[in-house]
Amino acid sequence: IRGRRAALTGMHSTAKHMKDKVKEIDEQIVADDMMTSSITSEQGKVNLYAYNATGLEELLVTWGQPKFRAKQLWQWLHVRGTTDFDLMMDIPKDMRAKLKEVATLGTLTLAAEQVSKDGTIKRAYELHDGQVIEAVLMPYNDGRRTACISSQAGCAMGCVFCATGQMGFARQLTSSEILEQVQRFHVELTAKGERLSNVVLMGMGEPLGNYNNVLEAVRRINTEIGIGARHITISTVGLVPRILRLAKEGLQVKLAVSLHAATDAERSAIMPVNLRWPLAELMAACDEYVKQTGRRISFEWALIAGQNDTPEVAHKLGKLLSTLNDSCHVNLIPLNPTQGFDGAPTKAADCKVFVDILSTYGVAATPRVRR
Repeated sequence: IRGRRAALTGMHSTAKHMKDKVKEIDEQIVADDMMTSSITSEQGKVNLYAYNATGLEELLVTWGQPKFRAKQLWQWLHVRGTTDFDLMMDIPKDMRAKLKEVATLGTLTLAAEQVSKDGTIKRAYELHDGQVIEAVLMPYNDGRRTACISSQAGCAMGCVFCATGQMGFARQLTSSEILEQVQRFHVELTAKGERLSNVVLMGMGEPLGNYNNVLEAVRRINTEIGIGARHITISTVGLVPRILRLAKEGLQVKLAVSLHAATDAERSAIMPVNLRWPLAELMAACDEYVKQTGRRISFEWALIAGQNDTPEVAHKLGKLLSTLNDSCHVNLIPLNPTQGFDGAPTKAADCKVFVDILSTYGVAATPRVRR
C-alpha cells in the first residue's frame, strides 16, 4: 500500500477477507469467552500461579496443612517473588519437599529472548500446546518498569498493518497465562531490588476479545502483584459492546483505543472492526466510558508515512476528538514495518506538525519511541 488512494483501492481487493474477519469478530463477541486457568502443567504438577489466595488456602488444606500456611506461601510467591522452595524457611521441610515434588510455578516455557541496548527485554514464551506469545519489559530513565503482555495467541481482528493480525487467531489465553507473564518480570525485578510499576495489555491479541480471562488477570495483577489499577492499561481496537461493559466494572484501569484513521473509509480499509462498529458508534462508546468512569482515554495512532500523518489527516483527527479534548490523549507510535504491509514510518518533522495541529483542537499528543 503506497498511499491513501492505494489503501482504499486495496480495500476492494480484500473485501472477502474483511467480511470474513468481521464474521470472526462477531463470533468471538457472541462466544463470550469462559474464564479459564491452567491449574496443572503438562507434567501433571500443580501450577501455584494459577491459584488466587482462597484457592491456594483450599489446596493446602487438602494437603493437611493449616490455613495460615497458605498465607506464608503466598508471601513468598507474590510479595517476595521467591521461586526456590528451599528458600522458604518458615515453611516446614516436609512441605517444601512436597512442593518440589508436586508443584510448579507457571506453565510458560521461554523460547527466545532478546535484550536491547536500552535494556528492553523481549521474550517469546511457548505455551503447553505449542502456541507462542510475546512479552516485553521496558525500562525508563525515570525508574519506571513497564511490562507489555499478550492476551491471546494470535488475533482475530485482522488489522492489515499488524504482524499479529496477519497471523490470525489461535486461542484465548487463560487468566493464569496472562498473569504469569507479569509474574515472571515481577519476580526478576524484586530479586534485583526493583519493582514492576506498570502493565499494558498491548502485546499479542485483542484484550477485550478475551474479556473474562483478561479481567480476572487484571484483578489479580492489582491485588496479588500490587500494581495499582491506574497503572494498568487495557487496549482495544474498538469492540464497542465490551467498552461499554468495561465502563460498568468499576475499575480504575486505563483504556487505550487503537484508532489509526479518522474517517470510516480509511479506517475500514485497514481495520475490519470498523465495518462492524463505525467511528460514530466507537466515539459514542468512548464518550460513555469517560462519563461512567471519569477516566481519560488514550488513542493509539501508528503513524504511516503519506497515509495518516498529513496535515489534512491531523485536522480530521482533531475534529473527531475535539468533543473529548481534555478527556483524551493521543499516543503517536512509529510504524513497525512488517512483511505483510509495506507502509513506512513517519519522519520526525511530519510528526511534529501533526502534534502541533492536534493542539489547536485542544487534543494533546505524545510521540512515542519504538522499542
